[in-house]
This record gives sequence, C-alpha cells and structure tokens, in this order.
Amino acid sequence: MRAPPALRLSVNESLVVDPGKDVTLSCEVTAGLPKPTVTWSRYLNPLPRNSLVRDGTLELRSVTPADSGFYNCTAVNNVGNPAKRSVNLLVRSMGNLTFQITPDSNKDSESIQMGRDLKLSCHVDAEPQDKVNYTWYQNAVLIYNSDSLIVLHSDPDMAPGTSSLEIVDMKFRDQATYSCVANFPGSTVPELRVDVNITQNSVTPPILTVPEGGQVVSVREGGTTDLVCLVDGKPRPPVLWSRADKDLTMPTGEWAVETRDGRLRLTNVTRDLMGAYRCQTAPYNGLNVKPRQAQVQLNVQYAPVLDPVFQDVRSPNYQFVTLRCIIQKSNPPHMASIQWTRNGEPLTSLTPNPQENPQLKFKLDPSNNGTYKCRVNNGVGSSTCTFNISSRPYNAEFYFDTPNPIRNLKGNNFSYNLQWTQREPVATDRIIGYWVNVRNNEKMNQMNLFSKQIDKEPVKGGLMSYILTDLKILLSYEISLAPITTYSTGDYVSRTIKYSEHNVCGFEDKHICGFSQDRGDNFDWTRQNHLTQNPKRSSNTGPEMDRSGTKEGCYMYIEASSPRVPGDTARLLSPLYNVTAARGPKGSGHLPYCISFFYHMKGKQTGEYISHTGSEVQVSSLV
Repeated sequence: MRAPPALRLSVNESLVVDPGKDVTLSCEVTAGLPKPTVTWSRYLNPLPRNSLVRDGTLELRSVTPADSGFYNCTAVNNVGNPAKRSVNLLVRSMGNLTFQITPDSNKDSESIQMGRDLKLSCHVDAEPQDKVNYTWYQNAVLIYNSDSLIVLHSDPDMAPGTSSLEIVDMKFRDQATYSCVANFPGSTVPELRVDVNITQNSVTPPILTVPEGGQVVSVREGGTTDLVCLVDGKPRPPVLWSRADKDLTMPTGEWAVETRDGRLRLTNVTRDLMGAYRCQTAPYNGLNVKPRQAQVQLNVQYAPVLDPVFQDVRSPNYQFVTLRCIIQKSNPPHMASIQWTRNGEPLTSLTPNPQENPQLKFKLDPSNNGTYKCRVNNGVGSSTCTFNISSRPYNAEFYFDTPNPIRNLKGNNFSYNLQWTQREPVATDRIIGYWVNVRNNEKMNQMNLFSKQIDKEPVKGGLMSYILTDLKILLSYEISLAPITTYSTGDYVSRTIKYSEHNVCGFEDKHICGFSQDRGDNFDWTRQNHLTQNPKRSSNTGPEMDRSGTKEGCYMYIEASSPRVPGDTARLLSPLYNVTAARGPKGSGHLPYCISFFYHMKGKQTGEYISHTGSEVQVSSLV
C-alpha cells in the first residue's frame, strides 16, 4: 500500500554548539511507501564544503560560526506531500566587546559627580546573544547586589543583550577599576573582558573638532585622501563617519564606519563620493552623552566631460562648418586652456574664450579636410572632442537581398544584378556616379578584370542597380564600389559574389514567388512594406522593416486583432518544388532548391497567437 513520507529528527530543532566541534544531524524515516529519498539543504546558502550526506545523515566537520543557519531535511516518494524538518544550527561566537559610562541621566550630567548615580554598561556581539553571561568586578573582587551596587544582567534601557552596573549615590569609596567579563557558561569559547577606571579625574566629556583647513578636502578623481576629525576626552571614544545625506551609504556600502583616531581614509575616489561627511563621537567605549558632531566637505576634482567624444561631419565644399565642443561637467568648472588642432597641427590663429563652450567655424575646401581636435584642460586633467571633417561622400551600402540576382548565360557564364543604397547622398557635394571594380579572387595579384564609371545620381533611400555580365560560374569575384562627386571619390566598399544555384526569391516579387492564398482558411495574408502598409492596421503591430533591415523590403502580414478570434488561421501555400529535377548548371553538384522562412511577432497580447503563427510557417516550409 502506498503511503506518504514521515520524518523524525535526531536533535532538537534548535542546536547550539561550540566552534571546532563535529555535528551530526540525522533524519529518520518513520513512514512512507515506496521508500522515500532523503536530501539535506541549507536555507539561502549551499551546504558547507566540509559536509557529508549519507543515508539521511548530515555530518559537519569542525564547524565555524559561518556554518550557522537553518538546515532542512526533505523526504520524497511522490506520494502525497514531501516531509520536511528543519534544524537551526547556532555555532557560538563572541565578537566586539564595548562599554558605556552613563552619568546621572536625571540631572543631565556629563561628568562623574559624588552623590549622583552612575551606570556602567557592557555589551558583546555574540551568537546566541541571549546565552551570554556577564560578571562584574570591583578592583578584581566579584560584585554582589547591594544598596549601592546593582547588577542588571539584561538592562531594559539598553540594546538587547546588554548588562549594566548601577552605582547609586556615588561615594569616594566607589572610585575604582570596574571589570566586565562576558562568557558562555560551560563553553570552550574564550571569555572577553573590559576594564574601566572610574574616578572624578579619569572621565571627561568628549571634544570633537575639525583641524584648521580640513573643513573642505579636495582630491583628484582616482586619488587617495583622509577626512580628519580630532577627538579628545577620557576615555577617548571612537569616531563614527557617515554621509550627511542619509540616503547615501559610505564607500564600503555601510551606513556608518568606525575609526579609532577620527581619520577616515578614502581610496580610488570617484566623483559620486563628493559631498558632505558627518563625523560624530560614538556612544560606546566612552561617555554615553549627547554625541559631538562635525562635518567635512569632500570635493572631487575631475577632468572636463565633453560632448561629442567623436563626431563624423560631412559637408559640401566651400560651405561654412561649425564645430562645437560642449563642456557638460567639470570640476573645477573654469577652463585653464583650450587648444584646437587639425591633423595634429595647432591652429594658433584661434583665440577661444576659456570660460565658454569652445567652437570653431571655418569654410570647408579640399585643402582643410581632416581630423580636428579640441583639447580642453581645467587644471586637473584634459579631455578631447574629435571631429572627422570631410567633403568626401559616405560609403555606399550593398543590398544583399536582391530577388533573383543571378541569371544564367550561354556556356559557363552568368550575370549578377548588383544593388546598393547611398547613405545621406546630399550630405556632401553632388554624387554624379560610381566607380565599379571587378577582380578575380583566384588571381588577386592581377589587375582588375574591369574598372568602370557608371553615371547614377542617388536619392535618399533609393535602390540602385548595375548588372555585371560574363562572370564565370566556377569563380568568385571581389566587387568594389565607390561614389564620385565633382571634387572627390569616396572610400571603396567591397563584397564577394559567386555563382549560387539558389533561385533567390523573396516577397519583393509581386507574385510572391508562386505562393497562393489557401481558400480553406479564415482570412488572408497581405504583402506590405513600411511604405505601403495599411494605415488602419492596429498600432504597435507589424515590423518597421523587412529582415534585410530596409523599409523598402516587403513581407507578408496578418492582423491578429478583432475581428479575429482564437482558432482563426491564415495559410499561404507554396508551389510544388520538384527536388528530384535535374541538377544545377555545369560545374555544380547541388540540388537547385533551398527554402528559408523568417517570422516576426509584435503586440502586447499575442497570447497563443505566437505558437499558431510559428506552426503556420513551419507547415508551409514542409512543402
């Protein structure tokens, strides 16, 4: 008979042990059929590296405080719910031991005075906190409660786990050395001890000051500096540093950092550390009185932040060009120097105003094209705006998705329809044509097969074509293309073409490559591109361009919004492809067909429409 699992722990749900001990946690299966599988895990953390799990037992070797946490035992047999048991393992530890001296709080006193009350407090950071035992001594003699000395093992007026000694109506005989000892009874964890000398002259209120010239500290970004607050008093308390803006943490990620001498060291300083820092006396290891406070301003100096860092500027010849280097941020804000250069040579005739955003205006001609740099220095560092200034046209951009670019010619020859677009055709002087170079890749050391200037004036976004003829099927070719203006020739861009048996046909073909609408479906696909899309279609649906990245490219589109309902289908049927037909032209050994599909989905509530669309595409690709 099948039964769900049940477990029993070998230890209490809370287990306290000394560091260095071996710990064994066992989970005994008390029920379950089939036999459950038992696993151990640790909440929020992996099991310690020194752990061993065997037959439902977890063994921890030589535990440390880092091994503390909740350990979970789980039994599973796929019948009912898993059985779970947890153990809270606490490894004893004691850390920082601190003390406080609190004068008579009823009299707002900040010093020790005869005839008034005085409280000494002692606290240790420990695990488990509630198991710490505190013992008080006066001049090394154990203190027992009396009318004048009262021991509070857990002071309700202090932080949890704090013990206090109250000295009532202090007398001269009460001036002594008091000791607080913290330990875990019966534990091997070493005890901690603190001694406090109490006399009228041994305790004075703290004084906190900022040294002269230290109210504002300046440092260069990436450097190291110290923020200093001088503290005096008996006993001399630690100094706590924090950001004056309470929403900001210290560089360590902590809200406050303790320093023994009031000196806060900051390394690898960044500009986000700039601002006011507060120093104040700690309420422990000294008088527990109103904290003394001061502020230090950190000023982080850094080189100017400029925009643009780099800009490519094109312009027609004999027109004015203005270059602007914007100073977004800088500390100090005033510029020490500004220098413009062209191709590395200083432009000495310029006299820019160091207090303003620098700019340079000149008339462009074929002799002053080049790289212009504006170097800005604020006395801390330098930054540069770089401008590439040219009257040469932008590069042509090949179009790689031409439908059916290859045509077979007589013999072993073919032609190729080379297509391209021109980026920003009116940015420079008028483009009057293009140089087209063709080179045989198998004979790279030879001259171009031919180099020809073709007369074509581009328009923005327009697709241009040129048919290369008499190319050999067995060879590949490097095609280079460069725009020509009335004054210059642009850079050449190159691509490689070779014969392919693939009859490339995309949806740019108005006959959609022989596909047809299925008359048995619910609605039809439509052929669109960004320029011809239906303006009434739902917003935020459909692509902005085809898969080639051009807005002129076409795609097939369906509208999935109302009146469409779940289950509606739109199906395209391909023509029949005879994959057993004759092989490709002479010199090839591949079948002449390869079909690929790309799909795009967009919309806030596509739901199951995505999977249906995907399946439709896959079905048509099976033909």
